[in-house]
Amino acid sequence: MPTAQHEGLHRIFRDNPELYTRAFEMIDIELPVPQEIAVIDTDMTEILPIDRKADTVVMFLLKQEEKHIIITEAQLRESEKKVSSWAHYISYAHSKYECPVTLMVTCADTKTATWARQAHPIGLEGYPSLVVSPIVFGPDNVKAITDPEEATENVLLTMFSAFCHVESPEVNDILEALNHALHKIDRETAEELATQTEIGLGKTKARQIWRKFMQASAYRFRSESGQEYIAEVKADTAAHTILNSILEVLDERGIPTDQAFHDKLMKTTDLAMLKYWLRRSVHVTTAEEIFD
Repeated sequence: MPTAQHEGLHRIFRDNPELYTRAFEMIDIELPVPQEIAVIDTDMTEILPIDRKADTVVMFLLKQEEKHIIITEAQLRESEKKVSSWAHYISYAHSKYECPVTLMVTCADTKTATWARQAHPIGLEGYPSLVVSPIVFGPDNVKAITDPEEATENVLLTMFSAFCHVESPEVNDILEALNHALHKIDRETAEELATQTEIGLGKTKARQIWRKFMQASAYRFRSESGQEYIAEVKADTAAHTILNSILEVLDERGIPTDQAFHDKLMKTTDLAMLKYWLRRSVHVTTAEEIFD
């Protein structure tokens, strides 16, 4: 099930698409220069496999009407099952949008990052039909930004650094540098980024460290935009969790689902309706009966 920490590792890119270029520059990978970056609908219904959805998907709009899709996945542990999902996302996006697709994976520990960074072949041994080879960001290649001046120049990158190093010894210094940087920018933006940081740190010791910084700061998460952001993240995460639960229950009961069912299910964000459908998923004999 998605957690606040999981959401933070990819939502920072969804909410701040300009971060893509800086993040890739940090690991010496050149991205195409976009004329515009479009965040694709967060439901991403067309890019969903039957049992789960991609985390964040953006489209780089390039010169001469060229496009490039970047799929960003947050991964908190090793999961061979996830490789199948990644293969689906890449293949479907490539077929639908007829453009290059890059899979980007963000991690908060080196073990998971090392696993994700491997080439994941699908097919006969030695003769794979498809190889999933993501670009991976983790504590082993994301710089720990601890210098306050550098943090001020790269606030979003410093936030991302904190998320990737959330379990690292350097996280305290990173958060201190980020706190310094937020005092150097306008109050409204600082409040919003402070809120995003708290959410993205999840249920970790680093979150408690960050809260102590915020308690001593001029902003205390009271802004309207900050509260709206918290509500949006909670609603997004809750809907995602219930959707996955419905599909898992049906799968466990051996009840087949098709793309039409999947499309209808994923277009719903009403939590009360989703909870009702989850209760029905335990008793129905066909997937479509859920909607009756």
